[in-house]
Amino acid sequence: MTTLPLVLTLDQPFPRGVLPYLLGGVLIGLGVSVIYLATGIIAGASTFLETTLSYASGVSRLNQPKYLASRDWRVLFTLGMVGGAAAYTLAFADPWTTQVQPWRLLGGGVLVGVGTRLGKGCTSGHGVCGIGSLSETSIVNVATFMAFAVGTALLVAAVGVTP
Repeated sequence: MTTLPLVLTLDQPFPRGVLPYLLGGVLIGLGVSVIYLATGIIAGASTFLETTLSYASGVSRLNQPKYLASRDWRVLFTLGMVGGAAAYTLAFADPWTTQVQPWRLLGGGVLVGVGTRLGKGCTSGHGVCGIGSLSETSIVNVATFMAFAVGTALLVAAVGVTP
């Protein structure tokens, strides 16, 4: 009989200490607040990435006027997220800290990207900005994301898949 692994271990909820998580949360909140106050746009990463595709695609969905008007700074924001993570990793962390195989990370990333567009948003837009503004739609969406994520993780672990 297969037993399900314990998903959360309460003895070490912050394996690197509280400070990195606290600092990351403050910076994320500050970043989305600045974007919202300066532009009125909710900072959802999936929309930012979708907008970036308008440079290389003629698909009308990707070339909506509201996206074209702001795509340059959205690309800059996206590059800042990726560049900031890369700079932090180079300065303070081991560049590869996961035991998950790269092809699984890539496959998971693609599935998450497709899912966020089908679901009309991602955890940054709904989770950070939507819940922060008490949007009922965002609260339901994040609860749905989390329920499916936990269910998928438990199912995958139950069939014996390991990193």
